[in-house]
Amino acid sequence: MINYLRGFIVLSLLMMGSAIAQEKNIVVTSGTDRAIPIAVVPFGWQGGSVLPDDMAEIIGNDMRNTGVFQPIPKQNMISLPTRGSEIIFRDWKALGAQYVMVGNIEPSGGKLQIRYEVFNVTTEQQVMNGTVGGAQDQIRDMAHFAADQAFEKLTGIKGAFSTRLLYVTAERLGSANTRYTLQRSDYDGARAVTLLQSREPILSPRYSPDGRRIAYVSFEQKRPRIFIQHVDTGRREQVTNFEGLNGAPAFSPDGNRLAFVLSKDGNPEIYVMDLNSRQLQRLTNHYAIDTEPFWGADGQTIYFTSDRAGKPQIYKQRLGGNNAERVTFVGNYNANPKLSADEKTLVMIHRQEGYTNFKVAAQDLQRGNLRLLSDTSLDESPTVAPNGTMLIYATRQQGRGVLMLVSINGRVRLPLPTAQGEVREPSWSPYLN
Repeated sequence: MINYLRGFIVLSLLMMGSAIAQEKNIVVTSGTDRAIPIAVVPFGWQGGSVLPDDMAEIIGNDMRNTGVFQPIPKQNMISLPTRGSEIIFRDWKALGAQYVMVGNIEPSGGKLQIRYEVFNVTTEQQVMNGTVGGAQDQIRDMAHFAADQAFEKLTGIKGAFSTRLLYVTAERLGSANTRYTLQRSDYDGARAVTLLQSREPILSPRYSPDGRRIAYVSFEQKRPRIFIQHVDTGRREQVTNFEGLNGAPAFSPDGNRLAFVLSKDGNPEIYVMDLNSRQLQRLTNHYAIDTEPFWGADGQTIYFTSDRAGKPQIYKQRLGGNNAERVTFVGNYNANPKLSADEKTLVMIHRQEGYTNFKVAAQDLQRGNLRLLSDTSLDESPTVAPNGTMLIYATRQQGRGVLMLVSINGRVRLPLPTAQGEVREPSWSPYLN
């Protein structure tokens, strides 16, 4: 059901025409160069009971998921220091590690106090150290925090491991009974909680820039309508009630406007609403189908999918402007645009000429080269981490809808653990701290 409805709202809008756009050169590669070896040694624990989570394992997985680092397996470690003074650097040089991270966990007033250090193995010098505290049920939060700090220190890129993920599940309970839930989890799929549950489909959840609101499409009135829900309180408000299609909401960078697709005048077009005044502005005005808006960082440019060239391609247009500029030229299908944080990379769903499978691809907007990032098929709904190092998309695995995480450099691909049922419509949060 959810696949059919997504097709109705997005893919069926993009009917193939006969015109074929002239293609530029394409470079299709996957990540082949080696990630940086790092050892995240099991943290020392001074308490008596067994901790609910392995902090070093979480940190190691975080670093691995970016494709920048390759954690050394615990079973290969020659020694297990918990403080910098205990590190025997020749052990780590023998393993080829470039960095080693050690840490210690101590009980403190009913909570945990964690200290961690990172060393450059070649120079045998400390690169960074830090502390973080919290309750036992916050070990994952503290691990993600420590990973954020280490990743930023080693790469100069702000870590995104403390962010959150939205997605929709559809669980079939009977022949005519499906339960749809809007879930929020850690970025890696852990600790999922339900934000909304409905017997009618939920589509296209999107975070606001401050992470406090979520816009989504609900069919609870038997027709697609856009709602905004406040994350902390659960309070929700209906934003649109137009005839026809109401879909694909996207917050502006300042959070004060919402772009979406309406077909109230007969043809699917992109509109922008001021959320304070509810004033509506039409962006596109073309006989083609325009859908899937995504804002540029300037708050004045919107990227979107259109079949105005005969087949779905990605365009961009400034607010108040009349001319749309085509962005993609490679392949016979490019849709669902998402920009990296630095706006140098455009992530999309892509299909090459002569193929039937839909893949996740990234296009370098400066050089024009395009690279396939997924090795699955029937991929959809890519969403990019706020630091641009990772993305998550929906695909099918063993006949079931799942979410897949891939590093932007193509080195890492792995399915995320999620709840029962079909899983679709992922959306990455902004930074939350």
